[in-house]
Amino acid sequence: MDQDSHRPAEKELLEAVSKITTVSITSPSDEEQSHPKAEISCQVRKENPEKDDLQDSSASLSPNSSMTTKELQEYWRNEKRQCRHVKLVFEIPSTRIVEHHLSKYVMYKIIILQTGSFDSNKSVIERRYSDFERLHRNLLEEFSEEMEDVTFPKKALTGNFTEEIINERKLAFKDYLRILYSMKYIRRSKKFIDFLTRPELQEAYGCLRGGQYTKALEILLEVIGLQERLTRSNPVSVVPTLCAIVVCHKDLENPASAFEYGEKALAHLHVHTSHRYYMPLLETMITLAYELGKDFLTLQEKLEEWKAKKDPVRVFTLKELAVREYVK
Repeated sequence: MDQDSHRPAEKELLEAVSKITTVSITSPSDEEQSHPKAEISCQVRKENPEKDDLQDSSASLSPNSSMTTKELQEYWRNEKRQCRHVKLVFEIPSTRIVEHHLSKYVMYKIIILQTGSFDSNKSVIERRYSDFERLHRNLLEEFSEEMEDVTFPKKALTGNFTEEIINERKLAFKDYLRILYSMKYIRRSKKFIDFLTRPELQEAYGCLRGGQYTKALEILLEVIGLQERLTRSNPVSVVPTLCAIVVCHKDLENPASAFEYGEKALAHLHVHTSHRYYMPLLETMITLAYELGKDFLTLQEKLEEWKAKKDPVRVFTLKELAVREYVK
């Protein structure tokens, strides 16, 4: 079938995409999302949070008009799946007291579960009082109106390590996280997501830089599930973590697993070819595909197409990019 016969179908699909992106213009701007107005009530968001999430996510999409009909259809199917709001619950079942020389503090074990079905991929993290306190302070700076009725457990002058105080704080922090997560702008904020993922990611990237690929991979695989759930409205944000997993698997001589995670990262970058990870990831995937006996010519064509559109500049390898993440 000649190329012209595809054009009516492509034109029809592109017109549908245009309507979707036109509707998204009415969504809040980036500035309004960063500084939401007081009129945006929590009641409205509670009534239909899934609809809000879908509209906000569609506003950030920008399908490439050069995509084929099949590619556009697959792109929108994937995005619709990503847009579904995943509801999470927070449990704090236990604590432990840590003593280091002159310091002593309580670590709260936080279990994060997905509601609606049995969750075999629960996430477990630990945070101390000062971590919660820093999060609260940071959120007050950006979301003062939303946070004005959110209470935070005060630090007692004495008795911080009694069973009674610890149990009270377990319940208070559980409720605190539930309230924060119920507010769309806060649960999507970088500060909230960093609170739940950054310490583990920093440790993982530190191991990666030190050549401890097995340990780094272990941590990254634990974090990626939670990170994906927290960033459904912005799936591109997990690309660095996926690429770090690719690097670890590749250096541990697990090319099949590296290729699997590389495909996930490429899917997120399908219409974000200007992303700094796109070209290094393509180069790595070509090498892996060749090694595994997979189709590397399609990937090679995409790479050549990208190079033809961009000015020749210094580009880091995938590993060089990965080791630069979370460097203070």
